[in-house]
Amino acid sequence: MQIHVVKSGDTLWQISEVYGADLNQVILANEINNPSTLVVGQTLVIPEPSQEYVVQSGDQLWRIAQMYGVSVQRLAEVNNISDSNLLFVGDVLEIPSVEHVVQAGETLWQIANRYGTTVESLMQINQGISPSQLFIGQIIQIPANNKPVAEVNAYITDTTESGREEVLRLGRHFTYLSPFMYAITEQGTLQGLQDELILEAADRTNTDSLLVITNLDEAGNFNSDLAATILRNPDLQDRLITNILEIMNTKGYSGLNIDFEYVYPEDRENYNAFLRRVVERLHPQGYVVSTAVAPKESGDQEGLLYEAHDYEAHGEIVDFVILMSYEWGWAGGPPWAIAPINKVKDVLDYAVTVIPPEKILMGVPLYGRDWEIPRQEGTFARTISPEQAIDLARKYKVAIQYNETYQAPFFHYVDENGQEHEVWFEDARSMQAKYDVVKDYNLRGVSYWVLGQNFPQNWPVLQKNFQVRKL
Repeated sequence: MQIHVVKSGDTLWQISEVYGADLNQVILANEINNPSTLVVGQTLVIPEPSQEYVVQSGDQLWRIAQMYGVSVQRLAEVNNISDSNLLFVGDVLEIPSVEHVVQAGETLWQIANRYGTTVESLMQINQGISPSQLFIGQIIQIPANNKPVAEVNAYITDTTESGREEVLRLGRHFTYLSPFMYAITEQGTLQGLQDELILEAADRTNTDSLLVITNLDEAGNFNSDLAATILRNPDLQDRLITNILEIMNTKGYSGLNIDFEYVYPEDRENYNAFLRRVVERLHPQGYVVSTAVAPKESGDQEGLLYEAHDYEAHGEIVDFVILMSYEWGWAGGPPWAIAPINKVKDVLDYAVTVIPPEKILMGVPLYGRDWEIPRQEGTFARTISPEQAIDLARKYKVAIQYNETYQAPFFHYVDENGQEHEVWFEDARSMQAKYDVVKDYNLRGVSYWVLGQNFPQNWPVLQKNFQVRKL
């Protein structure tokens, strides 16, 4: 898989020719509805014919395996396909073993460069090969891409049939699915969630599910007093944990994710004690425990959102920590990248000093925002998917730009009423930048907020960078 940034004058046919890719495969992988109207600055993922195959209508796994001369079992294993019936048009599948047929004029260096390997590696697994004596039609074995293994969590808010269908389609890319959410009450009970459909889908895709609990109140706000009521009363905590266990046992959850936000600073140690109590009850029953924490750049960062989140304690107590490293460009603030990579790194630079990197899932947004500018105080941006962002740029005939500091795409447009807008979103380039950071910091993996946003380019980019761990 390669990433192409559309330039003025580009056509899909020309792009496919340049990369030696099949035009229809490019269209399917990017879910392009109108192939004749590309947007300057738009990114496309380009499948590599010898290494990847994009599922078409009528395909079956055994036919694809037969086409490439690999076993169905191996093809399914490499692509985390637990059910051969879960094959969807547009899925980009990795081909587990690669053979390259030498073409006229090719050198071993060119072949190595194409597949992201080295001449030395090619010579090592192709005994007797001579770099100076390649011949047309010669078959060269390409070494497997030894990708790092990563865990991937995905939060989901849609528990309806459409949410189920999305999990069935994308579940092979997830280690955990986190239905959002169960809200705690002052009595130590939990507000229910109709999560049966998406839990069934997670099970079919061999994805573990995490029960998410929050201190959201009936108005939909994170409530500091609600958290304090629980965190200051051990009896209520025991009752809450008992109720958590009952739901997890009944519904088949694999672990717990605690997302308490805007906790009073004076409840910092109470929160840590609660986490210890949770772990003491859940670990003996085989459940994992994780937390979601605000993006702090230092241990003494001030503010109600940050102070009670004790990175060091969380890193010691729970199995892993999700850093909510997004929302710099929040809906109620000025236009900005949702997760500017320089700010994400600032958070990680601190986090890895107090939390073992192998316990950190870096938060990654799957959405963008559309602001009216100049922004008026009290107004809110519209949340949009990456595909909706591209549609806006196409509709208003504007080019997409890219901020190198933030590693994020953006553009401006003027609507039919003369109102100017500024849009920031994610594309294949910005996601690649994030995955590079995960590898640079040797993190456990990533956590997406939130499913329900159409972003077809992300999944082949994820797959190119990591082998997703299934538990």
